[in-house]
Amino acid sequence: MEEIEKEYRALEIEKKWLNLWDESMYYFDWNSRKPHYIIDTPPPYPTGSFHIGNTLNWCYIDFIARYKRMRGYEVMFPQGWDCHGLPTEVKVEEKHGISKNDVPRDVFRKMCVEFTEGNIKKMRETMKRMGFSIDWSNEYITMYPEYFKKTQISFVRMYDKGLIYRAYHPVIHCPRCQTTIALAEIEYKSGKTMLNYIKFDEDVVIATTRPELIPACVALAVHPDDERYKNIVGKEVTVPTTEYKVRVIADEEVDPEFGTGIVMICTFGDRQDVKWWKKHDLELRMILDRDGRLNEKAGRYQGLSIREARQKILEDLEKEGRVLKKEEIDHNVGTCWRCKTPVEIIAEEQWFVRIEHDRILDGARKIKWIPEHMFSRLVGWVEGMEWDWVISRQRIFATPIPAWYCKKCGEILVAKEEWLPVDPTKDYPKIPCPSCGSVEFVGEDDVLDTWMDSSITPLAITGWPYEHKEYPTHLRPQGHDIIRTWAFYTILRSLALADEIPWYEIVINGMVLGEDGRKMSKSLGNIISPEEVIEKYGADALRQWAASGSTGSDVIFTWKEVVSASRFQQKFWSILRFSVNHLKGYKPDSKDAEKLRLADRWILSKLNRVIEKAINSMDSYRFDETLKAIRGFAWYDLADDYLEIVKSRLYSGSEEEKVGAKYALYKTISALIRMLAPFTPFLAEECWNIFCKATESGNESVHKQSYPEVEEEFIDDDAEERGELMRRIISEIRKLKHDRNMALNAPLKSVMIYTEKEIDTRDIAGAVNSKVEILKEFPSIETRIKQLKPKYSIIGPKFRDKAKEIIKAVNSFGEKEMRKLLEEGYEIEVNGEKIFLEKDWFDAVEERVFAGKDVQVLEVEGVIVLVEI
Repeated sequence: MEEIEKEYRALEIEKKWLNLWDESMYYFDWNSRKPHYIIDTPPPYPTGSFHIGNTLNWCYIDFIARYKRMRGYEVMFPQGWDCHGLPTEVKVEEKHGISKNDVPRDVFRKMCVEFTEGNIKKMRETMKRMGFSIDWSNEYITMYPEYFKKTQISFVRMYDKGLIYRAYHPVIHCPRCQTTIALAEIEYKSGKTMLNYIKFDEDVVIATTRPELIPACVALAVHPDDERYKNIVGKEVTVPTTEYKVRVIADEEVDPEFGTGIVMICTFGDRQDVKWWKKHDLELRMILDRDGRLNEKAGRYQGLSIREARQKILEDLEKEGRVLKKEEIDHNVGTCWRCKTPVEIIAEEQWFVRIEHDRILDGARKIKWIPEHMFSRLVGWVEGMEWDWVISRQRIFATPIPAWYCKKCGEILVAKEEWLPVDPTKDYPKIPCPSCGSVEFVGEDDVLDTWMDSSITPLAITGWPYEHKEYPTHLRPQGHDIIRTWAFYTILRSLALADEIPWYEIVINGMVLGEDGRKMSKSLGNIISPEEVIEKYGADALRQWAASGSTGSDVIFTWKEVVSASRFQQKFWSILRFSVNHLKGYKPDSKDAEKLRLADRWILSKLNRVIEKAINSMDSYRFDETLKAIRGFAWYDLADDYLEIVKSRLYSGSEEEKVGAKYALYKTISALIRMLAPFTPFLAEECWNIFCKATESGNESVHKQSYPEVEEEFIDDDAEERGELMRRIISEIRKLKHDRNMALNAPLKSVMIYTEKEIDTRDIAGAVNSKVEILKEFPSIETRIKQLKPKYSIIGPKFRDKAKEIIKAVNSFGEKEMRKLLEEGYEIEVNGEKIFLEKDWFDAVEERVFAGKDVQVLEVEGVIVLVEI
């Protein structure tokens, strides 16, 4: 066997195993008789950068996947890519210097596909470098027809059930991206804005932050109990900047404390306007076009942008003396998740998914949420939803909506399943219009929200729609930031399409914060890339950092934690080097357990408690607790204590003495490597390979081994108690050596221990390099004053040139004189002068004597330890 290097070279070893590993060992087998464990892995958006937040999420998934395999499960850890979406369209436009409408749709889509394929390749490389045990035979890419066919089937089936419909309805619209977005895609930005007090007539003054929407005013509203305005309810008022009148109505949802207590209802300023518009059957005055400019209904303001219209309308109102005052207020503005532009509400024909609130919440309650409190986020979102999910988008790079419109009668024709996949902008229906028989159609050119693709992932990976093998899946791991989107939409769609929850459990991870505790962003300069960490310390160190946070909580990235992880890897490597040197050719036999000494039983008992802790913590997804327990045991119990205790026995003991230590060491190293495998797959594989060669126990990957099981016969409270006492005795003696600047392996004349507990003097003697004797009776220890130590800070300034003579005189004292000085003070004569020495001018240096020997007395948990140096 080759000599093992002292230094653990993480980068070299990780690259070595990346080249040697056979990825097929992670492939899922539907025919396996093992219990199945299917993970609904998040399909990331292919930006080309697998960022540190992705790294945290996928580390969690890989910890689970590797652990479950070792626990005997057939694990599916698939990988998908959620490709469609506006960000790619924007990047492709920038890359080619075009607008999406400058080229044919299929040409632009091809550009998006090629761009996305390049990004997937980059991200796939980072994921492999991280050592994730992904089943690449189960990779799916949502932009390819074989996947988006499933999305289209889901659309058709939900349409046939009446769960998808097309309607004219107010929707959230981004003027810059010029597309509809869902409520869940709105991001709210806090800031300041002006509240403008505007006079409509002598009796009516409103306060608004959106003066540009005055031409869209369709009513004014007051609270019915507001005594100030009872006389104007029902009154018609002319809308400034226009020639039409609106009526004042009463409504309980008006806040009389805001502004003047009179509210302008526009179509539409916010979702409250939509509610009032529906409730009171008001006129629809849409003054905004899709590009965010005012249209002909805005009169003389037609063609202006929202910002321009705000400024111009205020100028005109000020000229008329209608702006009574302005005040700055705090304001939350809904913005587009992609471009951060303030969103607007416009009414359009769009496609919607019907939201069944109670059914979704009933289903979600059947799922185990980890952490449990994350469920409340879903509840809050669902209960607050007032609109159905708008799923149509005005883009190109997305799954086509499989529908056409009859040119003759306007009838909607949704594709049959057997026609799919289709692109209605270039494909035609295979039947005439069911209503009028016409064969002329206009294809739907809107596309589906990308969440329509990713919300069927648990269905897609289990063979839906035609070979649905097993459902629900077992686990959904995801971030808390997409509970209201991915988790919500997936539950909705699974219930609609399979009448079943999508997974039994959902594990939520937090966000990654910079070292400054703030969200990572380019502007703050606190972004760390996984590649940057890997290049310095390797993937295993980064994986250990990922395990340092608690599930569901945000995790701060710190280099300190990565460095600590790297140091642990070196420590474990040193443990392995020492161990295999003594385990060469050793093959454990059950009879060897009969030769275990106290220290061996102590470490095996501690080991099995760690195994029990690890299994319980991993089953509960508490990765931080698991790794902390493993590292603490390896570093402190094993390396600092056990190995130091048994080192002498392993090096110089008899063969019979060595057997127990080898047996305990074999079991401990084997278990530790396997427990580390889910967290540090490269380190574990290298250590396992070396361990198996040394012990001639095969060469199969550690990732094909079983996780350690608790061996109850080795859990021994008595051995732990006595072993801990022995450890403490050795630790105190070593501390005594350190405090006296002695080498830790320096020999001692003798160690005598008075204890009623049975301890192993052989291992203590070896650890402290001294003969050890157990005293049968409580030792009679005599305390003597060895010398008096003068306090120079007092004697020096007081006696100056006489100080030296005084100290010389005191040093000649016997035991009797020294005691008297310490108790009463003492008079001496120096050069004919009598000097009285005060008792507090000296400190006693005592020595303890046992059986005529000068000893150091240590007390350890009630046990007396006498050390003769």
